Parts: sequence; C-alpha cells; structure tokens
Amino acid sequence: MSDAGTQVIGPRSGAGFRLAAGQLLTVIDAEGRQVADLLAYNAADVREVISSGRTLDYAETIRLTTGHLLYSNRSRPMLEIVEDSVGRHDFLLTPCSYDTFHHFYPDLPPHRGCFGNLAEALAPFGVTEDAIPVAFNCFMNVPVDGATGRLEVLPPTSVAGDRIVLRARMDLVIGLTACSAPASNGGSFKPIHYRIDDPS
Repeated sequence: MSDAGTQVIGPRSGAGFRLAAGQLLTVIDAEGRQVADLLAYNAADVREVISSGRTLDYAETIRLTTGHLLYSNRSRPMLEIVEDSVGRHDFLLTPCSYDTFHHFYPDLPPHRGCFGNLAEALAPFGVTEDAIPVAFNCFMNVPVDGATGRLEVLPPTSVAGDRIVLRARMDLVIGLTACSAPASNGGSFKPIHYRIDDPS
C-alpha cells in the first residue's frame, strides 16, 4: 500500500515527469535494498543536464547527502538534497543497459536496464539516448578502496521506507527508475515509490 499522492515505479521500469522549481521530490525505497537511477534536465532546455563531474568537483566528496547540491553541466544547481535517511548513494556509475548485462551478466537474459527505461520515459520530453549521462543513483552502495581506487558494487544499505528528499532549484524534467541490475539490488528487483510535494 502507498500513501495518497505516492506514485509507484514497478520493478525494472522507469518514469519521466516534470518537477517545478521549489517542489520537493521524495524517492522512497519501499521494500529496501533497491536502487533508483535519477536524471534531471532543465525543462526549458534539455541540453542542460545533471552532471556528475560538476557535482563531485564542487562538493569535494563522492558521499553526497543532506545539504549537498546536484549541479548541471552549466554549473547551475538543479537539485538540493534536503533530507536523507541513508547517506549512501552513487554518482560514479552509468545507468545499466544491454551492454552492462553482456559485460557483467553474460549468463543472464539481457535487459535494457535503466538506460533503456530512461530513454523511453524521457523521449516525450525531447531527450535522446545520447543525452543520457551518469545518473545520480539513489541508495546505490559503491565503496571505493582508498588505496587502489577499485570500485565494488554491494547491496544497498537502505531498508524499507528509507528515503531521500530533493528540492528543485529550477523547473526540471526528471527521469527515475527502479534499477534492473542484479548486483546493485542485492539480487532481487523491487519497486521504487516517489511523491511530489509543493513547498510549505
């Protein structure tokens, strides 16, 4: 069951929607250990898009949480994290895709993954596949070895009901998924819930 106003993204699927400046987007891991890939575009010009490189550069950390801003490729704030019950997300790895499955899961049936789901969800807003960058991966657990730099994808630390709340700093188009990659989600696929609230 979901609260009134809460939308459900089914397992291994995605959604695209508008988020007005000042509105709050709450992304909820309804059942626990489920990643949600998030993209943001300037609603007035989708060539302006969320940027991992700009954000991590300006934050001077890969551990983004409450108080951090997510910047665009034009160095403008797009989203502000205003609440975060997990504190562990990823902004290094690209959305999973058919190629991801061929590379990491050759013995499993290939899936279009978050990349394909985002492409479909964002197409009505004029976003093409080549305009899909690294996503902000809510709840994704990617520790980095400080000595070697090696990345590892582990199950999320999030539990049922954990959430991250982001405030739009401009009018946005949002792409959001319930991730499709086995390792990212502890080997199972679950829904992601989200809601949009006007500022109080």
